[in-house]
Amino acid sequence: MLSYQHIYHAGNLADVQKHALLAWMLSYLTQKDKPLSYIETHSGRGLYQLDAAEAVRTGEAEAGIARAEREAWFAADHPLSRALHAVRSKYGVAAYPGSPMIAANLLRAQDSLHLAELHPQEHSALSKSMSGRNVKIYRQDGYQLAQSLLPPTPRRGMMLIDPSYEVKTEYGRLPGLIARLHRKWNVGVIALWYPILTDGWHKPMVAALKQQDFPKAEVHQVQFPAARAGHRMIGSGMFVINAPYGFADEARVLDGLFK
Repeated sequence: MLSYQHIYHAGNLADVQKHALLAWMLSYLTQKDKPLSYIETHSGRGLYQLDAAEAVRTGEAEAGIARAEREAWFAADHPLSRALHAVRSKYGVAAYPGSPMIAANLLRAQDSLHLAELHPQEHSALSKSMSGRNVKIYRQDGYQLAQSLLPPTPRRGMMLIDPSYEVKTEYGRLPGLIARLHRKWNVGVIALWYPILTDGWHKPMVAALKQQDFPKAEVHQVQFPAARAGHRMIGSGMFVINAPYGFADEARVLDGLFK
């Protein structure tokens, strides 16, 4: 399926959870003066304008990152705040970074980024918004790219798996796929984002992931009101393998903010 475009949902409460944890993990990993690899399987366009008609129409950003900033959820020195400031300084006050742009603003010159996006328009926009000697962009199935790259060089690093879940079979295939990826890259931080929907499609997937013998596995979930009548997403989750030290503490901070 190639119909999903994140501009309708950019900056929503799910993004706030996902991007806060992602930014924190990347900031932690860069504390060591060793290069790392960042891999993303479903990159989107990398940069969004929250005053675009699509974003305004759903109102999800207004209920998400706009509210978080009005209520000062994150201090100025939080990694997500730093990434937001850097992006807006360059692209304007309505700009909102997707996860590739957050990574690019928190990683260093010695780090490598590998970004996959199959949707033709999203890939084109990603290619325009992301550039640099250390960024490689692929119009390729993200799962295939991940398997072909692992283990990456540098070997130390992180992968974000952030599919649209348009195809319901995705929930069933991900536990086995992630187990294979982990076997090829047992030192990598592998983070899977998933939506929490009213129909509970995520529950068997998370149960299957928990049954695997993954090291330092952490699960974090938040719940929030539906963005509008009939909207099925009521929460957001992250399953992280080889979670960096302190991840659980950062997750508890988010729990308090969302409550």
